Formats: sequence, C-alpha cells, structure tokens
Amino acid sequence: MTAPPFSVDETDHLWIGMADGTRLAARLWRPRTDGPVPAILEYIPYRKSDMVRARDERNHPFFAAHGYACIRVDMRGSGDSEGDMPDMYAPAELDDARQVIDWLAAQPWCNGRVGMFGTSWGGTASLQASVDAPEALKAVIGVCATHDRFEDDIHFMGGRILSDTFEWGATLPSILASPPTPHAGSDWKDRWRTRIENLSCPLENWLREKGRGSYWRHGSVIHEADKLSVPILVVGGWSDRYSNSVISMVDARPDLVWGIVGPWGHQYPDHGAPGPAMGFQHLALEWWDQWLKPDTPAPPDWPRLRAWLREFDPPHETLDQRAGEWIESDPPILATTVIERPLRDLASTPAPWAVPNDPQIGLTSGDTGYFGRAGGLPKDQAHDDARSLVFETAPLDQDLVIFGAPRLSLNLQIKDRPATLAARMSDVDPQGRVCRMSYGLRNLSLDDALDQADPPLVDGVSQATMTLHSTAYRVRKGHKLRVAVSGSLWPLIWSSGSTGHIVIEAGTLALPVLRDGVRNLQVPLPEPEDLPAQKSHTILAAPQLERWSKTSDTYSEVGWHQPETRIVYHQIDTVFGYTTRMVHQQDVSDRVTERVTVDHSMTFVRPDGTASVVVSLQAQSAERGPQVHITLHAKWDDEVVGQRTWVIPSAAGS
Repeated sequence: MTAPPFSVDETDHLWIGMADGTRLAARLWRPRTDGPVPAILEYIPYRKSDMVRARDERNHPFFAAHGYACIRVDMRGSGDSEGDMPDMYAPAELDDARQVIDWLAAQPWCNGRVGMFGTSWGGTASLQASVDAPEALKAVIGVCATHDRFEDDIHFMGGRILSDTFEWGATLPSILASPPTPHAGSDWKDRWRTRIENLSCPLENWLREKGRGSYWRHGSVIHEADKLSVPILVVGGWSDRYSNSVISMVDARPDLVWGIVGPWGHQYPDHGAPGPAMGFQHLALEWWDQWLKPDTPAPPDWPRLRAWLREFDPPHETLDQRAGEWIESDPPILATTVIERPLRDLASTPAPWAVPNDPQIGLTSGDTGYFGRAGGLPKDQAHDDARSLVFETAPLDQDLVIFGAPRLSLNLQIKDRPATLAARMSDVDPQGRVCRMSYGLRNLSLDDALDQADPPLVDGVSQATMTLHSTAYRVRKGHKLRVAVSGSLWPLIWSSGSTGHIVIEAGTLALPVLRDGVRNLQVPLPEPEDLPAQKSHTILAAPQLERWSKTSDTYSEVGWHQPETRIVYHQIDTVFGYTTRMVHQQDVSDRVTERVTVDHSMTFVRPDGTASVVVSLQAQSAERGPQVHITLHAKWDDEVVGQRTWVIPSAAGS
C-alpha cells in the first residue's frame, strides 16, 4: 500500500449547536491542507469518547488521510451530547442529522459536499437522511442497515416478536444511561443524573406496536423509495439479520442504489465473519472519490449488485470462511425469473398436511443475526426437521442457483388464533447433512402486508403468502432442496400464546433463479487491511463467549454469556468494559411458559473515578403476551447516581 497523501489533525471533542439550543458532541479528523475538502459524517449513539472509539479509528483517520474531513457525532441524549432520546429514530434525531449536514457544509474547511455512512443504526440513519436529502448531502453508504424497521430489524419478523428484542431492550438503556465525560463540562455528573431521571424504555413501544403501522413505517425508507435523492451504496451480509435490505433497495431504486452482500454478519466487512472479509475502507474511498470530489460526478463503473454466492458448508455454529464465490448481476428484479414447484410434488404424502406445533422446534436455528459473537450460526437442521412437516426434492440432476427471496403461497385451514408459521429452506447433501440457506416467519393473525388483523376466516379457510430471507445460493447437483414447516421456532421467536392448529391444503414454492446463469465478478473486491497501523488501544481481556443448551421432554434452556471484555484507550487513559448474559427458558410440562433474562453491564474506569451501569431484564409469558420487568442501577465509585425500574404489562406484548 502507498502512503496516504495527507497527515491528519484530530480534535477529540467539539460542539455542534442545534436550532433548539441542544449541543451535540463530535470528534473530528481533518487532513492538513490549505483548501476546503469534502466532509464525511457518521452519526450514532455509541459514545464517540469510548464505547466504539477503536472502531471509529479504523475508518475516519483513513478517510481523512485521503483528503476528507471526517466527523463522528453522538446523537442527542447519548455520550457527551446534550438532550434526551425518547426512542430510536425519533423525529428530533432525524432533524438533527439534517442540521449537522448543513453545519458541516457551512464550515470554512468544507467545500460544501457531504457524505454520510455507518453500520446498523448509523447505516439506517444514513438511508433516512437520503430521503429528500439536504442539498449538501451528495452520497451515502449504509452497512448492515434496515430499510424496513418492522420486518427487517431486531424487533419483529413476519409479525412475530423476536426474542433478541429483549436483549436490545436491555442494552440500549444501559448505553444511554452511561455517563458523559468531562468534555461535557464540569457539571457532567448532574447532567448524568438528569439523563437517567428522564430515561425512557423504548421496549414498551416495540412490544405495543404489533403491526406494521405508522410507528414502524416512520424511518423505513422502503416505503419512501421514490423520495430517495442521492446515490446509495448498501452493504450487507448473508449471516446478518438485516441482509434483505440490499436486494430490496437495489430493486426499488436501480437508478440510485448499488449493492454488495457478502457472507459475513452484523459488522463492518473489513472485520467480516464468516469470511472472506472485504477491504471496506478502500471500497468506501473509491465511492467517496466518485461522488464527493468531482464537480460533475458520474456514476461508478460498478455492477449494480455484487454478492457472495454461497454453497454447502458442513453446518457449524462457528465458521471462519464460507464456501462459495463472488458474482455480479444487474438488479435481481431484472436478472431473475421465478420457477414454481407445487408442494404436492415435494411431499411424501398427499394433502392435507398438518403443521406440527411442537414448541421445542427451533433449537438448531442459531441467533437471529450474527452479531460478531462467537457461535450463533445455524446448526445442522436435521434435529428440527425430524419434528417438522418436510417438503423435499429428489437429488437435483443439475445445479440450482437461487438469487433473491423465496416465497411460499399457501391455502390453509386455521383453528384458533394466534397462529404462527415458520419455514426453513435448506440444502441437504448426499450424506444427509442439512445446511439452512433461508428462513421466514408469519404471524397468521395479520394480513399479508403485516399491517392489521386479518379479516374473519370463512369456514376456517385462509390464504397466506410467506416471504423467506433473500439469498444467493447454489444447490449443487446431487443435493436436495428441503423446506421444513412448523408452528414455532424457539428461541428465535417469543412463541407463547401461539396455539393455532394449522393444516396446509395446497401450496406453491416460488424460487427466483438467475435467468442467464452466473456472471463471475470482473473486478475483485479489495482485500481487508489491518487499520490503523498504529493502534491507540489495547485489549486487556476478551474471554471466549460461552454457550449452553439443556433439553428434556418438558424443559429447555438455551443461553450464552460474554465474560467481561476490557479495552484500554491510551489517549484518554480510560478502560471500557462490558459483559452480557442471556438465557431463554421454556417449560412445556403443563402449558407452554417462557422466560427470558438478560443481564448487561458496562464499566468506565477513568482518571477521575469509575462508573458502572447495570441493567437486568426479565420477560415472563402471561395470558396476553410477555410481561417485562427491567431494573437499571448506575454508580460512580461507591455513590449511587441513579436507579430506574420499568414494568411493561403483558397487554403491551399481546
């Protein structure tokens, strides 16, 4: 690699004023140059001073050394910023982003052109800013971002509550309740107390809003795709919960959106796991150079979509590298055709077919998203398939390349509601090993748009469409394609109360396949680089995550524990530590009862003292849904700074 053209000046803290007087805290990297340069914004609530400081230093100094002013802003109510955060993607958050963009464009060191990027929340915020974008915003990158907050986020899938929403329901308050640093002023501790006193519990909103109404449509850019107004690069990973955004966004706006989806999980792809990883910073630099530097930018000579075409991997909860290869394509909506297979041709018995409602089906499913934790990928599906309704092809006489979102169209008889349908599509190798390639869920109490309660059943007959996760997957000749259907998928979903009896009378499996075959990638993606060359942090402890599973005829327990990880940041003489433990329990001895517990803590050892924030959550099944109890304790050395308790009644999650 050649040396970057610029040395970099860093400002660890500065203020950006909002129209209502609230100040947002930022960290700035600028190239040493006399002239103005483009600016690049990352806007998240994850504490620019400590929590993701090491990750920030992989990206921003690199871009700054190549001629960009780079800024990391703490959202209102987080880190060193002022104000309070009532919920994710609140109107003030979206408005603040636009004000920050305008502020950047007005700085004497900025040439008036701004880019925006981020992963997860930051990527989603970038997509949201692209709707009727401010004049100064010229291009964005959304990594592992959601375009549909109801269907493709951590809260719901197919209208069913994801158990991981409880983990996030405990983690977010701990982040927002962590202390400002002395950068915020001499009154930082008073501000900390006030923030804890005003802290909200967004989980209550997430459990209450059970259909895709105005709450979830707000900030879901797929519903405003016609208003997207700047070039967008969406980057995702097949092992991530949010991967549907890539193909969906490319198809929705092929004039503005380019996509890349690799094998990895929920992280920047330079640290992508499972591999192969990708040199995100070099690819992003090419994108910024294309859109932010020229006076009259032209679209890059890139394929609209580059994707990792998966193949069979022996199932394991941890993989270093995925089998497959990189391919490229036009927008899938133009590059694919749909082949349909009636379920009767894949069944071993004639219709109708009763859907098993065994509450323990799902133990091989892994996590809803591969969030960088050790393990969590789907295991061999054979155990769950043996308890499920299975439809299966004969061994294929030629390769089958699936490219997009498979779909099930079903004629059903349903007795009792609520009723849940789960489907897993897998690749079965000649040895009988079962590798999951896609899956989907459907709350049959909602209509096909997942907006509202379905009309009353007519003689118990219903039609339902079920869309599975998008994928790029080659099923090899001699392998079999399998679809396994069940009435539960625990512990991925909170399944208590799903008692409906479902019978499939007929159905069709629709598979999108590449019309003209596989097109190999013409230009290789950049290799990852270990950035920065000189680290300003040291990992003191990063113990391996522990997982366990206990099952019997009437009881199941699945859990994981991340022992305390500690990172020392030498520039600020601070040690940041965190630990999380999550346990799912299910008792089916009488009726199905569930319990989820989450314990999450964060510590900050600073020169002026030690802060700790501990959050504990318990969710217990009840007649009308989960009943949740959350406690938060914040301390400074031995002093209790704040305590909060939230109780969410079961009706909120019914």
